[in-house]
Order: sequence, then C-alpha cells, then structure tokens
Amino acid sequence: MISINNVTVTFSGNDLFQDISFVINPKDRIGLTGKNGAGKSTLLKTIVGIQPLDGGSITIPNGVTLGYLPQQMELPEGRTVIEEALTCFEDAKKLEEEINQLSTQIASRTDYESESYMTLIHRMTEATERLELLGGSKREAETEVVLKGLGFRQTDFTRQTSEFSGGWKMRIILAKVILRKPSVFLLDEPTNHLDIESIQWLEDFLKDYPGAVVLISHDRTFLDNVTRRTIEISLGKIYDYNAPYTKYLELRKERRQQQIAAYENQQKIIKDTEDFIEKFRYKPTKSNQVQSRIKMLDKMERLSVDLEDNSSIHFKFPPAPRSGQIVVKATHMTKAFGDKVILKDIDFQLERGEKVAFVGRNGEGKTTFSRCIIGQLPYEGELKLGYNVSIGYYAQNQDELLDLNKTVFQTLDDIATGDMRTKVRDILGAFLFGGEDIDKKVKVLSGGERARLEMAKLLFEPYSLLVLDEPTNHLDIRSKEILKQALLKYDGTLILVSHDRDFLHGLADTIYEFRDQKIKQYKGDITYFLEKLKLQNMKEFELQKSTSTSMSSSAAKTSQQPQPKTESPSPTPSSGKEDYLQRKERERALRKLKSQVEKSEARIAELEAQQQGIQQKLSLPENQTDMSLFEQYEALKTELEKEMAYWEDATMQYEEAGGK
Repeated sequence: MISINNVTVTFSGNDLFQDISFVINPKDRIGLTGKNGAGKSTLLKTIVGIQPLDGGSITIPNGVTLGYLPQQMELPEGRTVIEEALTCFEDAKKLEEEINQLSTQIASRTDYESESYMTLIHRMTEATERLELLGGSKREAETEVVLKGLGFRQTDFTRQTSEFSGGWKMRIILAKVILRKPSVFLLDEPTNHLDIESIQWLEDFLKDYPGAVVLISHDRTFLDNVTRRTIEISLGKIYDYNAPYTKYLELRKERRQQQIAAYENQQKIIKDTEDFIEKFRYKPTKSNQVQSRIKMLDKMERLSVDLEDNSSIHFKFPPAPRSGQIVVKATHMTKAFGDKVILKDIDFQLERGEKVAFVGRNGEGKTTFSRCIIGQLPYEGELKLGYNVSIGYYAQNQDELLDLNKTVFQTLDDIATGDMRTKVRDILGAFLFGGEDIDKKVKVLSGGERARLEMAKLLFEPYSLLVLDEPTNHLDIRSKEILKQALLKYDGTLILVSHDRDFLHGLADTIYEFRDQKIKQYKGDITYFLEKLKLQNMKEFELQKSTSTSMSSSAAKTSQQPQPKTESPSPTPSSGKEDYLQRKERERALRKLKSQVEKSEARIAELEAQQQGIQQKLSLPENQTDMSLFEQYEALKTELEKEMAYWEDATMQYEEAGGK
C-alpha cells in the first residue's frame, strides 16, 4: 500500500538512516522500535511529508489517507472539547452544504429526463454516500464515544480546551485522528499521556481497526497487544520481523547467534585455507591445490555480523539512609483547588522499604498527592513524614523545572557538592552524555535526553524515599528496563506514579487506585490490580443492568407522567382534626414526590447502563458503520436528557415541600 524505497535522511552530514526499504501493507500492525535518537519519529515524518528526503522515494497510492499523531502539537484555543473534536469532520460539513445546494437545485427542476438533471441526481447520490462514510448524522455520537474512551467525562465536553493540560490536549488531537478513520494510522508515542484504562481502550480499538497501524511506543505491553510486525531502526539500518515486540527480541537474538556462528565458522575456514596457501605456496607438487584455494578465497562472499547498538544508561541509586518505620502517614487529609475537591478525607500509611504504585485516571489526584507528600502543595488535615525521611523527587513536568539556558554539565555541577563534584562527568557518561554532549544547552535536548538528565540529578544525594512521577514517559524500552533493575535494587522506600504496566510488573508490591476523591489499596502487583479492576467494572455494569431491568416497567411509566405539582398547605387556623388531615395530606404528597424521584433515578440508571452498553459496542471497528447503534445512542441520549430534566424538577419540588 505504501512503499518506502531506498530512503536516506541526513542530519549534520551524518546519515540517520541510509537506503532503507520496506512496504506498509493493508491491515499491517507495525511497531517501530529502536533507541532514542535512532530515527523513528523522523521516519514517520518522511512518510507524512514533513521531513524531506536526501535520497530515495516514498510512494503513497491515490485514495490512501494518513492519520498522523506527533509527539508534540499545538491545539488552537477558543473552542470547547466537543467543538474541537468535531473539526475533524470539516469534509463532512462541506458535503452537507453541497447536498443542501443540490437538493435546492433538484427541487426547482422539472426536466426529469434531461442529462443535466441526471447529473445532479448522480452527484447527490455520490455526496450522500461519501457523507455516510465520513460519519454522516452519527458523527456527534461517534465523537462522544471516542472522547469517553480516551478518558473525558460528559461534563468535560463543554469546557474550553485551554482549561486542560498538555496531556489532555494531546488526547483531543488523538481523538480527531481516530475519528478521521484514515487508511493508515501513524502514531508517535500515543500512550504517553494516557492512563491505564484509556490505554486498554485504545488497544482494543487498534487491534480490530480495518486499516493499517504504524506506531512508535516504549510501552512493551502495548506493543505486544497491538502489533504483529516489528521494524527495528539501528545504526542507520532497519531489520524487519514478522512478530510482535517480545517475539522479535527472541528472533533478533537467534539471528545474531546464527550470524556469529556462521561468521566464526567462515573465519576458521579462511584461516585454515590461508595457512595451507602459506605452507605450500612454494612447493611445485602443491601448486594446483594452492591456486585452487586462492581462487576459492577470491570468490568467497565474506560474511559479517551486524553492528549492534549497545549504548544504554547504566547506574545505581546510592544506598538509602535508614528512616523510621513509618515513612509517610496521612490522616483525614483533604486537598482542593478552590471549589474543586481532588482528595477528600484520605488515610494513608507508607512503611520503610515498601515499593508502591499510584494508578488511576488522569486528574484523580496522583500527582497532587505526591506533591503534598514532598511539601510542594498545602492541604487540610494531617500529613506527616517519619523520622529521618529525605525525599528525592522526579517531576512529570521536568521540562518546566530544568533551566533551559544551562548546559548539561552546568545542570549537574550546580547541585554537586564535596566529592560528588569530581563525579559529574562519570555520572553524565552513565546517562549517555559524553564528549561534546555535556556542553549542549538543555533547550536543544530531546524529551528522552531531558528525562535522563533529570534522573541523573537523583544520584547526587542519598534519599530514604524516592517519589517518581511518570519516570518512563520519554525513556526507550532498554533504558526503562535498566531503570527498573536499579529500582529493584534500591533499598529505600519508593512511590511510583505510572501507567506503564510492564514497568510496574514485579516492581510495585502494593497498588493504590485514585478514584472519586478517594484512595483504594490493593495488596498485590499491577497484574492483580488489573484483574480486580476488570472484575469490578463488570460487576458494576451487571448490577446497573440488573437493577434497571427490574424497575424498568414502573420507571418507564413514571417518565411519562406530567410534572408533579403540590399545593401549599393553607395557613388558615383550623381545628385539630383539620390540622391532622392537612398533615396527613402533606405526608402523602411528600411520599408521592419521593416515589417519583426514586423512580426517575432508577430510569436514569437504566438509560445510562443501556448507553454504556452501546458505547462498548461502538468502540469496536466492525460496528462503526452500524447506523442502528448510533440511532439507538442518540435516542437514549435524548430520553436521558428529558429524564434528567424531569428528575431535577421533581427533586426541587420534593425539597421545597419539606423533603430531605
């Protein structure tokens, strides 16, 4: 489908890659892998046309569309989330305008047999079919499904995009890429700003997508779950394997072992042959044999072993000072930003030597709680550090914390004291900053290089508690594995905020899930947590379904009732009997209103459960063209809005009548 032919790209006189060729086939699932700086992102840019070629060509057939997600992209302001997401349907809007114009022209014509009239009809049919392919009338419902899958709530849809962080803005851009339904997805680190639930949703979507997918990711589990083919970029060459990432590692190891064995065997043959030639070169009786062997060596195709890029970070954390048994303890802690409560009445205790992970949807308070622990944010309630607790903190937003005008060397030299000043160059070398790299300004470093530099700062002082917020976001897979091994050997206490399942596996022995202003503890690793979470979500859905089904009949009748009305009790003095009757009437009216509110709530629960079921179906690519599902979704959405309005009126009247 897309052909990359002998492509060469050069930077600063050096070939980033040279004469590489491969084909992207329909329905391919390709993972691009290689160390940071190998050229993965550049390769995607060449396919899109952003990066010019220094040699070769890229052929993209007519009709093939590309959906490109870069690592960094600006999002214009002035629109809500839903408005911005819907801008991906500009072609559909133009088609709607054209269809309206064609309809007006056709309605004014009476020459039904003329060629021009038939041309209008033909164009009308084409435009209508194309509109349906692009989403047609179902595009708003489809947009809601994708946004919710990527973690947005219904209440987020009407918020301005400027209110969201960079990570959430990237989700909006990803939603637009998905909604365009391109022939080929080109995704550069799509999971960097997603939480675990959103990553799993994206996995399910991409696995069954009818087009091709080419992605760059340092999330090993994500690669294994989505891709079926791996293309490695190393030292300017590519190596193509028809296997997902973990299997590719095995095949690459086998290939290299075979190369080495064949090379060593050939070298032995060459040496034996050369020894024979040297030994009998001047003996006339062996001249024919010597000449035969000389010719054999001349014709022999010399084997070589592919160069292997073994550069990787190499370090270990300093031994942790001994702290008290209780490292962190929070009691009835609450954190709010203005009126928005993030964490409410939190109890938490962390003991010496524990390695725990904070997980949950973005915005639920993981980073906020981490910053409260290190003393960056104020809070209500009590949060105490134990005896002799010293904290090393890796911030998720290291770009904002590093001085962009300093050099790499200055960044570490400024924090080094005593004997550590003599070790600055050694530590930089361990984090792959060698030679002229140490004199680079921080502002010219890549995301991965800045992440390594920020991590290196943690080695200049021993800490009893490490708090690492998304430390793997910009690290390649090899560097992540080395960091993981260093943390496994670290003898202090560890708090990890991460969505990387493979990185957390075997590293954190307790998981804390942040959800709905609370923290829930899971005594087990990330695999145990994911199994529990899946079971919990299924139970909640089934409970909603069961409850709503049993009450659906009465709830449906309730939703059709007129708006409840009550009359205020008469203030006129009356006899004891009249007071009793009025009180009983008021109580009866309250019971009726309360019943209506409860039935309406049951109906809302039923509608939401049905809507959730349809959303799950619509997330599957094979259902993307099922108009009936989108019609059901729209109908449920309309009914839910009416029921919510009815519930609000009924609740207000119940409270005004004295209900609690």
